[in-house]
Amino acid sequence: MVEKVSKIRELSSNELISRLEDARQELMNLNFQQPTGELTDFSQIKKTRRYIARILTILRERELKVELGGKQ
Repeated sequence: MVEKVSKIRELSSNELISRLEDARQELMNLNFQQPTGELTDFSQIKKTRRYIARILTILRERELKVELGGKQ
C-alpha cells in the first residue's frame, strides 16, 4: 500500500481521493484488529497514518496551487 511520494504525485486527484478512502478504511480495520490481538505488525498503523498524511498533503498542495494560480 505504501508508495513513494513521486508515484503518488503522478496520480489524478480522483485517484488520490479513492486511495485516501481505502487507506482510511484500512486504518480503521487495523485499529479494530489491535485490541483483539489479530494485529501482529503494529508498524502497519504508523505506515498507514503516514500514507494518509502524504495523500492529504499532496491534495492540499494542489488546492493551494489552484488558488494561487487564480489570483495572479
